[in-house]
Amino acid sequence: MKIASIVGARPQFIKLAPLVRAIRARHRLRSRLKIEHVIIHTGQHYDDRMNRIFFEELGLPDPDYNLGVGSGSHGRQTGEIMKKAEKVLQKERPDWAIVYGDTNSTLAGALAAAKLGHRVAHIEAGLRSYDRRMPEEVNRILTDHCSHLLFCPTRRAVQNLELEGFKNIFAGGRLADMSGKNRSLLAKAPFPWVVNVGDIMVDALLHGMAIAQRKSRILKELQLRPGQYDLATIHRAQNTDEQERLKALMEALLEISRIRAVVFPVHPRTRKYLKRMELMSAGSGRLHLIDPVSYFDMLILEKNAATIWTDSGGVQKEAYLLKVPCITLRDTTEWPETVESGWNRLAGSDPENLQKKLKRALKQTEELRASCRQARKDNVYGTGDAAGRIMACLSDTAR
Repeated sequence: MKIASIVGARPQFIKLAPLVRAIRARHRLRSRLKIEHVIIHTGQHYDDRMNRIFFEELGLPDPDYNLGVGSGSHGRQTGEIMKKAEKVLQKERPDWAIVYGDTNSTLAGALAAAKLGHRVAHIEAGLRSYDRRMPEEVNRILTDHCSHLLFCPTRRAVQNLELEGFKNIFAGGRLADMSGKNRSLLAKAPFPWVVNVGDIMVDALLHGMAIAQRKSRILKELQLRPGQYDLATIHRAQNTDEQERLKALMEALLEISRIRAVVFPVHPRTRKYLKRMELMSAGSGRLHLIDPVSYFDMLILEKNAATIWTDSGGVQKEAYLLKVPCITLRDTTEWPETVESGWNRLAGSDPENLQKKLKRALKQTEELRASCRQARKDNVYGTGDAAGRIMACLSDTAR
């Protein structure tokens, strides 16, 4: 079986790593089904700090192809990825094209493969924020509806797809997990299949944290003490591209830094807008604007933060998994379980309401930490075996 992974952004590299390890494990066990894995890097992230270093750190093989698309408007970027990915897919002719998450690389890769008649597998399928102002939400919906295998991270994601009309639902990541009768019926069912495999980010975090605790020196380098700082990330277009909103968010971070030091690794797109608006000088005193950090360093910063302030879906979830209180600088989230559990709260991002909501959130941080300590310990995102379930399911399709 030949599979082609299409990736282009930092979160996708992280999700790719457990799948690479699962394929290597199958090779070590000398599985009867040989897997050839082709990695297609779209070049959506091209800054070394968001790209090459991640491949090296995560132990990923060099991409077989780098499409070198770079930045641009959503339409241009998506179109360029489709055009260039189509040529590679025509040459490689994979049995499965695998796409990850919700970026322009995800949608473009899925569309290019589907239009060529290749089967598409979507890892992290079924997520919905129900906010179509977010480009990521549009990418999720369209990718799901042109995919053949939809690998869901949670029961909620499965339910979202059921509401959208998907019928063939798998309980686990392998047909053998099911009763003989149901297995026989579903094995003959036409695609698309919806499969709840758990969250591959759990696989990544469990593996990464063990390494991070041995290797990372980020707390010492930044002279930070556990629990004595907050961590912030801002990169969503809805927050960076509108001057008033980004200005309000920076004022909010300055307000937080009067209470406790704030570490803010600045995404390249965010840095571009901060420079344009002459807001980089806001990073002074106890608000520390730093370059993007490695995955392992980011895990350590997250694990030891008092509170995390973010507009990132992945960071929200990592905060939940690490049991660190999170305030999300958005109106909606595709990870509602984090909010329902008490570990995450939505502060919104509207400039007129942000300061009011921020002051309320600041007052609630102690309450939030207290409620987090009492929150249930169960994990709705699985136990860290998603990559193995994905590979088992893909293998079953070859029989």
